[in-house]
Amino acid sequence: MSFKETAIYSIVKAKCPRCHEGDFFETSNPYNLKKFDKMHKKCPVCGEDYERETGFYYGAMYVSYGLTVGFGIAVYVVMVALMGFTEMNFIIIFAILQLLLMPVFYRTARLVWINTFVKYKGKN
Repeated sequence: MSFKETAIYSIVKAKCPRCHEGDFFETSNPYNLKKFDKMHKKCPVCGEDYERETGFYYGAMYVSYGLTVGFGIAVYVVMVALMGFTEMNFIIIFAILQLLLMPVFYRTARLVWINTFVKYKGKN
């Protein structure tokens, strides 16, 4: 199994979970704030339906929460435990980092969620 056949590839490259060829989002730049959340309705390559059912991506909120908590713990350990920052410095810096990384976490959570339910099948 090559790296391209894994769900991690689909998540990191923001590709279709089924064929790993088509783009999942309309733009590859998560900081294009007008379009960072816009997804294709279907995969341009294999036709996989990204809008599976109404409310399908509500579960991605839990993934996003987990990513945020994990990121917060990692930042806390690095800043407070290893570098000696105070908790107040951590809160301020973490809040700024969280705002800056929100588009990335949003997209990653959706990709993780759909990759949980759609498995790689290669090209048609």
